[in-house]
Amino acid sequence: MPIVLIDQDSDSEATVVQLSFGDRLGALIDTMRALKDLGLDVAKGTVATEGPVKQTKFFITRLDNGRKVEDPDLLERIRLTIINNLLKYHPESSERLAMGEAFGVKAPENKLDVDIATRIRVKEDGPKRSLLSIETADRPGLLVEIIKIIADINIDVESAEIDTEGLVAKDKFHVSYRGAALNSSLSQVLVNCLRYYLRRPETDIDSY
Repeated sequence: MPIVLIDQDSDSEATVVQLSFGDRLGALIDTMRALKDLGLDVAKGTVATEGPVKQTKFFITRLDNGRKVEDPDLLERIRLTIINNLLKYHPESSERLAMGEAFGVKAPENKLDVDIATRIRVKEDGPKRSLLSIETADRPGLLVEIIKIIADINIDVESAEIDTEGLVAKDKFHVSYRGAALNSSLSQVLVNCLRYYLRRPETDIDSY
């Protein structure tokens, strides 16, 4: 299964992007060039093997300030750039990625039912922040819209982990409100707003 993971937590200086699927040299070189075209510097890259799967990691910073990427629009462009390169060099991944319908040579035969695929959960992660977990059917622009919804209700996003696994987006956000964890009422407001955006009022919700 193709996996693209954007990790904002594990490295304090850089945004870590991990790709698990292909290992063709052309794909790696082209991906690095495409990221630089976005105004990014690939500080370093690593390749590891877990069984039959190659895992490639890029450590990315902004060229203009040398810092990790915080802008959600740019994070989404990074994600789509990497997926586009994956589809280019591994066209066989097209029918295993939600983006294959928009950008690939062959759309997925089995599409996810959003009602079944979507899970939203908020739980405490210490006194000063909460952990928001969202699992739903992937599609272009999803990350930007989620960040916008969170910001619209004045909740702060402290960090994020953006995980695309085949047809599914599995995103985690550390969030807070005025420097504290979300209370139960605000957690429910957040869940309801996200549920409304996902257009599935009957979505299975777990909120703590």
